[in-house]
Order: sequence, then C-alpha cells, then structure tokens
Amino acid sequence: MRYTAETTDAEATDPGLLKKHSELKSFKTTQSEYSNVRVFFRKHPQADKLPKPPLPLLVFIHGLGGSSAQFASLLTSLVNLSSCLAIDLPGCGRSAYEITSWNAYTTDALVELLEVIVGEYREKDQNVVLLGHSMGASLAALLATKETLNATVVGLVAICPKAEPPSEKQVSTFRKLLWVPNSVFDLWRQWDRRGGTESSSVRRFVGEDASYECRKMQFRFNEQSRTAVWRRMAAGSLPTFGNHISNGGLPGKDVWAALKVPVFLVGGEMDNITKPAELDKIAKFLGKSHPDQIEVDKDSQPVNDSAAPVPVPSANGKASPRPIESIREKEFIEPDPETSESHEDPSTPNEEPSVIPPQLAKPSKVLKRIVLPAPATHALLYQPTEVRVLAGLISDFLSSQISPRLGLGWQLQFLAQNSKWDVKNLAKWQKVAPVSDLIASTFRAMKTLREVDDTHCPEIFVKKWGSTIKDVIDISHDSPVYDSRGLECGGIHYHKFPTISKIPPSAEEVEGFIALVDRLREEQKNRAVVEEWGDHCIGVHCHYGFNRTGFFIVCYLVERLGYDVQAAIDEFAKQRPNGIKHAHFIDGLFVRYCKGLKRAPTM
Repeated sequence: MRYTAETTDAEATDPGLLKKHSELKSFKTTQSEYSNVRVFFRKHPQADKLPKPPLPLLVFIHGLGGSSAQFASLLTSLVNLSSCLAIDLPGCGRSAYEITSWNAYTTDALVELLEVIVGEYREKDQNVVLLGHSMGASLAALLATKETLNATVVGLVAICPKAEPPSEKQVSTFRKLLWVPNSVFDLWRQWDRRGGTESSSVRRFVGEDASYECRKMQFRFNEQSRTAVWRRMAAGSLPTFGNHISNGGLPGKDVWAALKVPVFLVGGEMDNITKPAELDKIAKFLGKSHPDQIEVDKDSQPVNDSAAPVPVPSANGKASPRPIESIREKEFIEPDPETSESHEDPSTPNEEPSVIPPQLAKPSKVLKRIVLPAPATHALLYQPTEVRVLAGLISDFLSSQISPRLGLGWQLQFLAQNSKWDVKNLAKWQKVAPVSDLIASTFRAMKTLREVDDTHCPEIFVKKWGSTIKDVIDISHDSPVYDSRGLECGGIHYHKFPTISKIPPSAEEVEGFIALVDRLREEQKNRAVVEEWGDHCIGVHCHYGFNRTGFFIVCYLVERLGYDVQAAIDEFAKQRPNGIKHAHFIDGLFVRYCKGLKRAPTM
C-alpha cells in the first residue's frame, strides 16, 4: 500500500470520537506559553443527572512519540463511565509544533502544562484519576505527587510504565545521540521505516504476529511523530547528575514511593520497549504502603471467568486463546492495618461534617499489577484483543478500588430508580421481539437490552443465548441502557459501533462494520476450536433492531456472502419480520449496490 498524507495525517485520520469532542487551545505556565494544544474533553452523558460531587475526571496521558489517538479504543469504553480528558502534548498528534525551546519539553515543564490543563477542565470538588501510557505513566506519577493536585488525585493507572530514569552512563550516551541534527535523525528514521507496515520501526512496537490493522496504526503513529519534538521530549526526560545523584527527568523510586492512591500497573508480556519487569520494580518502590491485590489465585475460581480470551503462545509458537484468569498476577497480601486507609468512596459526601470533605477523601492505597500474556506488546492500547481486555480491567479497577460510582451498573441502577435512564418509548420496545431467527447462518438481529427488564436484561440474555451468540455489536449512538459487562461476564463479547438513528449509515461506517464482523467471525472460529462450541453467531442491535441493524446486515450479506441486494433484504425481513421499515434506508441500499453506478466525490 502506498501511504499518503491522507492516510497518515493526524487530523485526517483522527478517530471520530476524538475529532467530535476536541479543541485547540493555548495555555500559559510559569515557564512557557503553548499555542494550539489539542484537548479532547467529553463530559459524562448523564453527569447532570447523577448525585454530587461529580464523578472523578479520567485524564489520559500519552507517551513519547504518541498522541491521544492511541487511546481511542479505550476511550470508546471509558467515556460511558465518567468525564474524560486527553491531551496531545505540544507538537504531538494534532497539537502544533510552535514552541521550539528545548526547556519547554522537559519533564517538569510538561507536568506543569498538564497541571494547568487539568485545573481548567476539572469541576469544583471533582477528583481526578490519571491514566498514562509509557512515558505518560511517568508524567502521571509526577502529576499525582504535585502539591496542588495530590489532594484531588484518587487513582493512577500506569500502562507499560518505566520504573526509573536511565543510569548516569546511559544518560551520557543518550545525550550525545540526541544532539545529532534533525536531518541525520530523519535519514535514520526513513531507513528504519523501510517496508512500511512490515518495517522494523513497526514490529519493534507491535511484535511479529500483529494484525495488519494494528501494524497500519503503528506505522501511522510513527509517521506522525515529529523528529524535532521527539528529540526535545527525549532529552527533557533525562536527569542531570551532580555527585552521581540524579535530578529531574523521569521519576524513580522517590516519586513512585510517594504515591498515596490506588495504583494499577499493566504490562505486556512481549513488550520490548518497557519490559514487564518494570512493574516489579515499581511494586518494590511502593512497598508495604500499597498491598498487592488480586481477584484470583491458583486455588480460587476467577471473579470474571468468562472474560474475553487472551491469545497466548501454544506449543507450535502460534497464539491461541485462553481465558483471562490465566493472566499473571501476584500473590495476595492482607492489608497492613498501619498503612491501609479506609475504603470510603472519595466522591461521595460523608455523613458527618467533622470528617474529611469528599473532595479530599482517599480510597485505600492498594496495588494491582497485571501482565497481559503474548501477544500483548507496547501497543496493547490499540491491539484489538488486548485493548478489549484492558478496558474491562481498568473498569473493574475504577469501580472496585476508587469509587463504586464509576461502575456503569451502579449508574444504571441509580438512573433507573429515578426514572431518568431507560429505553425510549418503553411500551413500543416491549412489543418488539427480543431476538430474530438466524440470518444467513451468521447474525441475529436484536432490540437493545434493558438493565432493569425482567425478560431482556444481560443476565437473562446470557442464560438464553450465551451458548450461540458469542459477540454483540451495539450500533446505537448513545450509551447503552444496560451494563455491557454483564454480557462479558457471561462469555459474550460486547462491541460498541455507534451510529446515528434515522440516517442510513455512510460508506465509511459500512466499511468499518464489515471489517469488524470479518474480524469477529475469524476470532469465533479460533475460539470455537479451543472452547468446543457448536453453532455460533453475532448479535446486532440498535434500539429496536430493524432499520440500522438491517442496513448493516444486508450490506454484509451482499458484500461478503454473495447475496443480491433484494435477496438480502428479503432474507432479513424473513428472519426479522417486518424487516427494514424506513423506505429511504431501502433506497439507499439499492443506490449503494447499483452496478455500474459511478459515484461523484460527494457521494
């Protein structure tokens, strides 16, 4: 494939969620003034209906050479839990490279910039949870220990973190390399990127067996990384030494040990950039102040024994699925009463005014660390299988260790009890058949599940359909009115693919849906062999499961299963009476599949 600006440009390839909720802003710190910094911010869709104080703000911080776009898949899940904030550091992603001073890119300077941005977006009395990847995890650790923020930071998720700065000898070598001119650096990068998605620069991050989709994303991120910015940030991450004592740069033992919040460390077994051993180093730094915690051990049953399978190497060296309980975790240590704090919800007011105010209350200091098995690499943020597992693990950590209010189930129950979150037109919804007959041996069309329903909620759906429906694609635009983790716990994978109602899906949306179904069908084949399934299929739903659901399924039947457009429409209507109801959706299908029709650039 030939790569162009359209396929690698940060703005042109920006994921839809980020593009819709981002703005370019200027910020001033004590050291520098940064212009045109891209900030993604999406307020929780039900924030105004939930009790005060606000849910904690989730802040995402990318690493060296990265951007907020790397969090896109994770954000798709977590924006339904709370308000989310992600920043493209200066010169990264969609942020402009306008300030060239090397001092503006030191670790301390970037932490101060993040502190200013978080302060601007954080509501009054709102706590903060920091989520960092790679060098972003180091910035998050420093941010969590800043005096002005540590009273509001209530959790830290460090993905592929670095435990400490390089040694004095290594720093000396790195500084010499970093003073190589941009032109020479660019030549080396061009050589390193020979072969595009098959290049060494890509495989270094995603591994040898990564999917083409993942390799393509990594190549795009590599292309978007500016040499001048990379050099400045890399140089700024190096400490200076006086009498062999380091100062500044990436944090080490002193900063990690100073953390006073729950910490979740996640690594990838095949990560060649930051080795999984870094997690063990950080755990030692935290020491007794953060007792290790796990959900399962070798003698217990897993809490979530049917979560998404994680591929691991088999005897022949190829990846094969295994359940999430096989992930390496550490021995459980009972909390030390002298170091353990109370596990009150820090974002829920205390009953007695004499105790710590809600914005200052802290959850228990606990350490959770997990190494996702092969093929998880440094790119696990956007490796399709790994990021799905990662999202579930982070969701569990947020709700179990930081605040139960960060659980979607808690939020759904609260809103349902207050009659503020439910399906539209409940009477009409109740009259619709929950699940269709099998469509072309591949799909079942559904109406949306309802958390508080007696007949079509996740728990009952799993019992009735869990043996055959192994994946559910939710194409509704809004947050679901059920907790998708109820499906995941029953072995049914949930996938959000948001589209707008009343409007036929675009060509790009159809292409994305078909690619998603192709991937799921292939994964189902592999899982069926290992888990000894019988027949299996994919559930698809919008609100009622007719128009948008029918449109996507018909497109797949035509483009992948060889159906004529009318035959595909008829097949859908036969298995899901009365089929697609909106005439303009049917018209759109005939236009789309009219043979010989030449499309104008605007179509």
